[in-house]
Amino acid sequence: MGTVEHTAGGAILMDGKMVRDELIAQLAVTVESEGSPEITLATVLVGDDKPSKVYVGSKRKKAVEAGLQSRHVELGADATQAEVEGAVAELVNDPAIHGILVQLPLPDGLDAEAVLNLIPPEKDVDGLTERSMGRLVRGKAGHVPCTPLGVMRLLERYEIPTSGAKAVVIGRSTLVGLPQVLLLGRKGCDATVTLAHSRTADLVSVCRDADIIVAAAGMARLVTAEHVKPGAAVLDVGISRTEAGIVGDVDFDSVQEVAGAITPMPGGTGPMTIACLMQNTYAAYHMLKA
Repeated sequence: MGTVEHTAGGAILMDGKMVRDELIAQLAVTVESEGSPEITLATVLVGDDKPSKVYVGSKRKKAVEAGLQSRHVELGADATQAEVEGAVAELVNDPAIHGILVQLPLPDGLDAEAVLNLIPPEKDVDGLTERSMGRLVRGKAGHVPCTPLGVMRLLERYEIPTSGAKAVVIGRSTLVGLPQVLLLGRKGCDATVTLAHSRTADLVSVCRDADIIVAAAGMARLVTAEHVKPGAAVLDVGISRTEAGIVGDVDFDSVQEVAGAITPMPGGTGPMTIACLMQNTYAAYHMLKA
């Protein structure tokens, strides 16, 4: 498994930045071994949201590191629904584009669902459209949403057993929670999965029985040491902006004292999202080529 860092409390630190860089380096070697084909990821940014700009910039940088091409389309905050849809439609119809990512959230007044659903499943490398979700539910070939896929990659990298394990996913969004449940429970992973959320009665007792906890409710420090069975793996997907700064759904300081493995925040599941985006873009190239 290579170098493994531990927290002060003794838990394995699931370092998303390190694993992201490993996966991107591996992908770069693979792309080069295939003759460095022009595999292109297109990013679409609407408006001037600063975090979105930073995030898109990071994605474009990592695409280049992975041996991929990057094309960027940027529209102003005053762009109309028709303008945004038109820009995405151009990318959909361009055979040189293999993956399309529309950075969310879109400015107020724009219908994100209508924009996303223009993207065919083969080019939906973020895995966010209705058709991509349908493929995941039915076990058909397609792109899995990058954040829950990143969680699975971390479990694999740190050799966290899933077969027969009890897993709790906190959060029921179509972006993370629901696909995470499907990934953990599908054949080959074979976890027994409980879907919990902010209204789950006695969340502590539900979580205390879990070998794996994925916290994706978007509620600051929701998961504390009392929620965690000693030795469990705890993966923090949530993010909240508080007076103390950006925090996750997991109270890292207390949980790392009892968990067997834990992701940091930041630097845990977030970087993995980008790594999986690049893997999905590579897969999209071969899907479209077939």
